[in-house]
Amino acid sequence: MTGQAKTPVRPEPVEGLSFSPAAGEGQGFDKLSPNGFRGKLRKNAPLAPLVWFKSGGNAQWLFEPADEQDLVDFLNQLDPEVSLMALGLGSNMIVRDGGVPGVVVRLGKPFSKIDRLDEVTLQCGGGASGILVSSTARDAGIADLEFLRGIPGTVGGFVRMNGGAYGREVCDILVSARVALRDGTIEEWPAARLGYSYRHSDLPEGAVVLSAIFRGTSGKPEAIGAEMDAIARAREESQPLRSRTGGSTFKNPPGHKAWALVDAAGCRGMTLGGAQVSEKHCNFLLNTGTATSSDIEELGEEVRRRVMAKTNIMLEWEIQRVGVVG
Repeated sequence: MTGQAKTPVRPEPVEGLSFSPAAGEGQGFDKLSPNGFRGKLRKNAPLAPLVWFKSGGNAQWLFEPADEQDLVDFLNQLDPEVSLMALGLGSNMIVRDGGVPGVVVRLGKPFSKIDRLDEVTLQCGGGASGILVSSTARDAGIADLEFLRGIPGTVGGFVRMNGGAYGREVCDILVSARVALRDGTIEEWPAARLGYSYRHSDLPEGAVVLSAIFRGTSGKPEAIGAEMDAIARAREESQPLRSRTGGSTFKNPPGHKAWALVDAAGCRGMTLGGAQVSEKHCNFLLNTGTATSSDIEELGEEVRRRVMAKTNIMLEWEIQRVGVVG
């Protein structure tokens, strides 16, 4: 089992944000005064409705900025000791039952805009979904972005994780990413700076992807659409898309498919509490309706142990696990 997250240090008051220990020791800051912020700032905000597993605790604070400048102002005034995490569609994430300390930033509709820069290039907001990006590319006659139809997340998430599907990855199409660092500084990172490898980038903790520039090739909308439809059908046939799931659970080890290793270890259909290894695709974990996040994570750890015992290969988590164990 992974280590428990540390309780954040309660910071001293800073300009634009006030903090109070009224919630008690060990609970971090209790009160934020959003002076001048135009977005939504909520205390003890439930995260379960915002993630695909529909489980987990609350965010100590959830901030949904009105626009880029609103986010920058917020980050400029937020004490550097306060932890910060970006949240997209919550499709590849376990939020632990004890919740997430500090601030969770969620990019909404203001960050979903897509602009065409030239015949084969799109600039996409960090909150835009893979389906929206690929559909926009199709309508513009831009090929090679079809695989984004198969990634159930937002630009911010799959740029950070070098998301991929059906033989393609974000590193194949990314030109650059516009990033807000933890202190509010905005930088344009060329693709090479992200240091991409399999499901990994060098973006620092607390950084938020504001937008990304993707470049494809010229294509015919009809052919692009047909490829996207094929991807959608393949996902529907092979993955438990209509269940409470988190997508691919484990990374594929070199030379292997994670699902095949899980299957070989006899884990297909295995349950723990309200969590289950999918019968349809055994690299997917399911919340059958009553699972806690602890059920889901502990089931994943048991799968890892059994695969290791059977194959001498230790699977690496692909799903992000965040927050405090409840």
